[in-house]
Amino acid sequence: MTALVIRRAAPTDAALIAANNRAMALETEGKVLDAATTLRGAAALIADAAKGFYLVAEHASEMAGQLMITYEWSDWRNGTFWWIQSVYVTPAQRRSGVFRALYRRVHEMAADAGDVCGIRLYVETANARAQSTYVALGMRRSHYELYELDLAFGSS
Repeated sequence: MTALVIRRAAPTDAALIAANNRAMALETEGKVLDAATTLRGAAALIADAAKGFYLVAEHASEMAGQLMITYEWSDWRNGTFWWIQSVYVTPAQRRSGVFRALYRRVHEMAADAGDVCGIRLYVETANARAQSTYVALGMRRSHYELYELDLAFGSS
């Protein structure tokens, strides 16, 4: 079996990342996202490291999965939380260790960065499979609830 290659996304990955983000939104939340907006959003993050970065997993030179890291400054810890977002693994590669490899690389990068105080993510409350995966990787449920005012899509 060909090994996974984990790398930072390049500008040439933006279209596929955007397509994966649309597929994930439809699959997990039933939301249809605008193609042009998601393409601009992926390209903007890839072009501006201050916003975050994407990691891409490739298997046999084909994208097998992705995730995005964004940043949250913690004045309580004088450090930065890395937020895992936009996780997507292609259907053919699910349950084959793609997310585990991406997560392992995030963990290594965060440890090497020196100023990362933690790794966080949010998950749909009904997504038991994802939650069990995160627990198996050593994450634990936070005591925080997530609230939002979504100015892009309304309050839903």
